Amino acid sequence: LQLVESGGGLVQAGGSLTLSCVASGGTFDRYNVAWFRQGSGKEREFVAGIKWSDGSTLHTDSVRGRFRISKDNAENTIYLLMNSLKPEDTADYYCAADARTLSDYEFDYEYWGQGTQVTVSS
Repeated sequence: LQLVESGGGLVQAGGSLTLSCVASGGTFDRYNVAWFRQGSGKEREFVAGIKWSDGSTLHTDSVRGRFRISKDNAENTIYLLMNSLKPEDTADYYCAADARTLSDYEFDYEYWGQGTQVTVSS
């Protein structure tokens, strides 16, 4: 499974972006998918995840109510809608997938994309 993220960019605080993660070499309908992010000098952290079996989602506390993960099976794409962006959301955002579990632990994920950069200016 290959994952490719897109949609990052520069946005002012309070603005919105939608990130996309497209899969090739397989389909998302048997994978749990998560978004992680890593800011400069920081550890990679879980942002949001979606379970393949029932579409249930998890969002970390710092983004709940502002970000929303969703999937489009027909397009084989996972989205991360990000609203009310803050400078502290600045990071490289990564899409990750695994067939076994939906987890907030990065080492539980087998497949990773290369990342897309999000910069939020104040």
